[in-house]
Amino acid sequence: MPALNKVALALGSNLGDRAANLQSALDALIDSGALGDVVVSGTYETEPVGGPEQGPYLNAVVRGNTLLTPTALLREVHRIEDQLGRVRTIHWGPRTVDIDILAYEDEVLDTEDLVIPHPRAHERAFVLMPWSEIDSEHEIGTQGTVAQCLAAVSRTGVVLREDATLHVKTGGI
Repeated sequence: MPALNKVALALGSNLGDRAANLQSALDALIDSGALGDVVVSGTYETEPVGGPEQGPYLNAVVRGNTLLTPTALLREVHRIEDQLGRVRTIHWGPRTVDIDILAYEDEVLDTEDLVIPHPRAHERAFVLMPWSEIDSEHEIGTQGTVAQCLAAVSRTGVVLREDATLHVKTGGI
């Protein structure tokens, strides 16, 4: 039987009903069987980083187990993003949903299509704050733990949105 692998994914949305988009992405990850044993952080509102002028994001982090390889997980993430209306025309542009693979076990991977751990996760409070809620001791490559990285960045402009809580449904692997 294939091994379960612990993964962390970042969810983001800044178009349409942002909270509903994040919930749809979470549900699709579970319904597709890509993730099981899911734990989700609180939802945070943040100003966009980089890219063109655009509206604020809602962000959350999901931890779970997967039977998929990193490449197969990336394909599934892209399929779900496409299904939920993501259009890839402007680099770092607005999007209905964005799903990034932050970590896959303790693997280090650097290919043309996928870099694990996520190359900028350790610099971004909008990733580190929700991630610290559910897995603060995870080592982000050589950068330190999630908690250590969070202590080194500004949290300015990252606000917990208690009115946008995501709910984990049963299912998955």
